[in-house]
Amino acid sequence: MSQDVQSQVTPEVKPEPDNNTINVKVVSSAGDEVFFKIKRTTKLSKLQGAYANKVGKDVGSIGAFFSPSSPFLYDGTRINDDDTPASLDMEDNDTIDVMVERASYLHTSHTLPYLTFF
Repeated sequence: MSQDVQSQVTPEVKPEPDNNTINVKVVSSAGDEVFFKIKRTTKLSKLQGAYANKVGKDVGSIGAFFSPSSPFLYDGTRINDDDTPASLDMEDNDTIDVMVERASYLHTSHTLPYLTFF
């Protein structure tokens, strides 16, 4: 009888995880976090644009005073426009750092304000 019971029990089928997409956290130098779910083949320039849109800035203005190149870093290396999660060997729940500027004006006796960074 135990064989009859075993034959009637069907194994539970678990859905396989989607290896084509990953979750990515983008963390600004100010500590703000934004989460994205992207395909491993998506160019990270698209993620950069989505991040800029989410924080209400133009992608060209993010980190513009820090560096003329990309302010987005993965494992300490600047992300290029053509990079993808697959090309950088990114894994699910990895973090991308973005260096955003914090600028203020100091007014002195000069007629032009000076831009300082913190």
